[in-house]
Amino acid sequence: MNPLLGWAYGAAGTFASLAARVAPAGEGKLARSLVARRGILDRYRSWGRSGRDVSRPLLWMHAPSVGEGLQAREILERMRARHPEVQLAYTFFSPSAAPFAARLDVDFADYLPFDTLAAARATLDALRPSALVYAKLDVWPTLTREARQRGVPLGMVSATVAPGSSRTGTLARALLHDAYRALDRVGAVASDDGARLEALGVRGDALEITGDTRYDQVARRARSVDRASPLLTPLSASPREAPRDEQRAASPSSLRPTLVAGSTWPADESVLLPGWERVRARVAGARLIIAPHEPTEGHLAPIEAWGRRTHIAVVRLGAAGQETAEVVLVDRVGVLGELYALADAAFVGGGFHDAGLHSVLEPAAFGAPVAFGPRFANARDAVLLAECGGGAPVSNVDDAEQLFVRWLGTSAERREAGRRARALVDSGVGAADRSLAMVERLLSAAR
Repeated sequence: MNPLLGWAYGAAGTFASLAARVAPAGEGKLARSLVARRGILDRYRSWGRSGRDVSRPLLWMHAPSVGEGLQAREILERMRARHPEVQLAYTFFSPSAAPFAARLDVDFADYLPFDTLAAARATLDALRPSALVYAKLDVWPTLTREARQRGVPLGMVSATVAPGSSRTGTLARALLHDAYRALDRVGAVASDDGARLEALGVRGDALEITGDTRYDQVARRARSVDRASPLLTPLSASPREAPRDEQRAASPSSLRPTLVAGSTWPADESVLLPGWERVRARVAGARLIIAPHEPTEGHLAPIEAWGRRTHIAVVRLGAAGQETAEVVLVDRVGVLGELYALADAAFVGGGFHDAGLHSVLEPAAFGAPVAFGPRFANARDAVLLAECGGGAPVSNVDDAEQLFVRWLGTSAERREAGRRARALVDSGVGAADRSLAMVERLLSAAR
């Protein structure tokens, strides 16, 4: 790394670490991220003294947020089942991943400290990993360099680089090239990802094509969802206890056509909600279940205000009246993956702004066709869904109205689009086992 760039990067990490000591508590993501890192190195050291069994190998997996965490979880769960002798550590960066991390069956889970030299050395001293594996794309230059110097095998699973990724820019490549170069094994999602990863610095002899472990994750979750659970039963579109495929094949007039909109942002809702006003007038009994990406009061209140303004009944999930409400508003995290089981069709947020489209695979795994905003070119799964006919973009209110009316009002078109969506998911299953085999080789190299 260029010395001046390295100094600036280190200074930024030091500043963030200092800010964490004095930042006031708040609801925003930045405030939560800073406050959560107070005393973080003490937490690592404490677990290193009391929880780390140095007679056992330790796999450390890092995933910045929930999406990458889902990719890592498939490896962690298989490792736990097949190699109970291995200790497992999981770190994350975004505060949105904290509830997810708390539910993992691992020996240690916490935020990743900011990437300073002191923090990298302290975390490595505490965890003493046998291998460090990143999920998807994020690498941390200082941590990677220090781990490499200690001889810790380094890997990456479900690695993918979108054609227009910011990682391909001059500054990012200068900052991260050495870290990518240090990786011993990298499991790319596809061959074109492999080519772009090499351009970032990954060595050709470290690359293999393993696929995306999220396909295994969403397929398994769709198979295991309990449709008789207290969450889903009150919202079930049909009282019959039948597989969703059988229900989906029934006449729409005998069911309640349901659109589940997941991980939405205000930019998505500016199209989705006016579109829904039109859909409800054309599809009898249509229902919208909407789960904002960040269900804070500041995000939920405008949706409820829209309901009052348009005389549309909006009821929060679990509240009285949710069974008959036209719009069910999800005010919590961690339940969207189950709610997609109710979807005749789905809308996934993030495609109307620059932050990035959220996972379209979860609803697709349930056989629901998936709509999303126009900014999806860098989302591989959305591109594949659009190409196979299992999903489609909407750019404005008119698009949303026409697409949702077709999917919710025409059972044959909905079934065919849903079949194609699920077939895409099924085609990617097996990536988790291939990725696990790669991680097992990394651990073997450490012994």
